[in-house]
Amino acid sequence: MIVVGGGVIGLTTAVVLAERGRRVRVWTRDPVERTTSAVAGALWWPYRIEPPEAARRWALRSLDVYEELAERPEVTGVRLVEGVMGETDLDETDSWAAGRLKGLRPATPEEYAGSVGLWARLPLVDMSTHLPWLRERLAAAGGVVEERTVSALAEADAPVVVNCTGLGARKLVPDASVRPVRGQLVVVENPGIRTWVVSKDASGEMAYVFPHPGRLVLGGTSEEDEWSLAPNPAVAETIVRRCAALRPEIAGARVLDHRVGLRPVRDAVRLERELLPDGRALVHNYGHGGAGVTVAWGCAEEAAGLCGPAASG
Repeated sequence: MIVVGGGVIGLTTAVVLAERGRRVRVWTRDPVERTTSAVAGALWWPYRIEPPEAARRWALRSLDVYEELAERPEVTGVRLVEGVMGETDLDETDSWAAGRLKGLRPATPEEYAGSVGLWARLPLVDMSTHLPWLRERLAAAGGVVEERTVSALAEADAPVVVNCTGLGARKLVPDASVRPVRGQLVVVENPGIRTWVVSKDASGEMAYVFPHPGRLVLGGTSEEDEWSLAPNPAVAETIVRRCAALRPEIAGARVLDHRVGLRPVRDAVRLERELLPDGRALVHNYGHGGAGVTVAWGCAEEAAGLCGPAASG
């Protein structure tokens, strides 16, 4: 079996398959440390993903896994961190999150000065640790990662092929409905901030502050159909300014890095099985937008189920 794509969706899917007894190879164009997933701020929350009902099911299953992984944060990169989801209230989450999310309550004015906010304790994933950990967990289960460029899914010489190519599916499938939404981040020294915050202003501009070990990740942007991977200095200044309005101590923090990633957005996640012209099975698992980390384990388990029993490939 071959999983095409080495981001968080591809690696997580490969891990689930390998631990169910499948012989798995992952084909990835880039090392896992240079995939789009490596750029993610990686707070668990169903963000910009359709369809909502399935996404929430995948997200809650993934939450189960992340809560277990958070028991070993230094190894897995997963921590449970408190913070405020701005412009969100309990009524918006009661239908799917109430009673499941730890510490869920309205934020106080001291915690968040915006119109309304939701205080929660959520998984925050350090992708610089988590992606290599996934690769090591895959290796422990007998799987391998191979760096190679794929120009057509039919190149994969296996009875079952799993397409986790994200934005690459636009050309490989081909699927013109997959499009990039560009996100730019600024990484700064952490002046002592321990909680995260996500906020949206009246114009719809989003700002977020994510405390990771040894650094703060500041964001962010959502630029539709923008392919450039070059950081924009003016955008970076705007990001720091918006985040400093939320946490004033950020204003003087030293900038460590600038990052850009292209979220693979689709009108709805494609998670289904089809047959290639030669009769082999092709399972699609792509189009997760900015919520790949949030739904990774739920989608991986569903994709693994679509691959059939171990004896078939």
